[in-house]
Amino acid sequence: MKTYDAHITKPFDDPYIGIQNKLAELKVEFEQYSKVMVALSGGVDSCLAAFLARKFLGKENCVAVISNSESLKQKDFEIAADFCKNFDIDYEVIYTEELSNPDYSANPTNRCYFCKTELYINLNDLVESKFRDFKIINGNNYSDLGDYRPGLSASKERNANSPFINCQITKDDIRSIAKYFELPVWDKPASPCLSSRFPYGETISAEKLKRVEAAENILNEFGFEEVRVRSFGNIARIEVPTEKIPALNEKFNLIQTKLIAVGYDTCEIDNEGFVSGKMNRAI
Repeated sequence: MKTYDAHITKPFDDPYIGIQNKLAELKVEFEQYSKVMVALSGGVDSCLAAFLARKFLGKENCVAVISNSESLKQKDFEIAADFCKNFDIDYEVIYTEELSNPDYSANPTNRCYFCKTELYINLNDLVESKFRDFKIINGNNYSDLGDYRPGLSASKERNANSPFINCQITKDDIRSIAKYFELPVWDKPASPCLSSRFPYGETISAEKLKRVEAAENILNEFGFEEVRVRSFGNIARIEVPTEKIPALNEKFNLIQTKLIAVGYDTCEIDNEGFVSGKMNRAI
């Protein structure tokens, strides 16, 4: 028996309180779609959505679609593709061009709306051309409703469904369920679009996105997995969890040298520590 079969056919005899009921509710939710196209980014949310679609609906009724745009980290693209291969999920790769839209590249406060609109237009086109009767779903979860997420409205406008929101599945629930199924991404740190590293109003370009991706890869190589390199012009401001700041200080000079080599003028340590969505404070 292949590895993915052992995971997909795992029964609901979980040791975690509440998971059995949540899975039963999700099964009903997924089955109402019959056939699904999953918007897959490589994060735990969308990976779990793809896994459950494969589990509940069968391989022939599930396809994942990865948008390999400039705003997606190459590592996340590879994680998404490998996830599909490891769990026998059919997938397609598309190339969205949100940077060509000035409404996106100008980096307004509703930038995510234009990105998701571009994504769902492409997914709907794919449904029409190749996957008739497939319903588009995403990994948006109930916790997202408490955050600033302009992309949520784009998903509604373009006929995308959010089974985790419909079943009131939170981010913590998703990690618990993913851990139960022993998915390798269950504890993967959140990795939002690279454009989220720039203050609103600063123009985004492919070159800037590549620079910040290279900078975060350097931090990863130094052992900092949960990290953000916020880009303010040519200044790189590094965020790591507060307990990691002493280690960052110890390695800072070498890290700064490497970040200057990829195009920054100077670097700073954000002593507040890592805070997801910190740029949204400006709104």
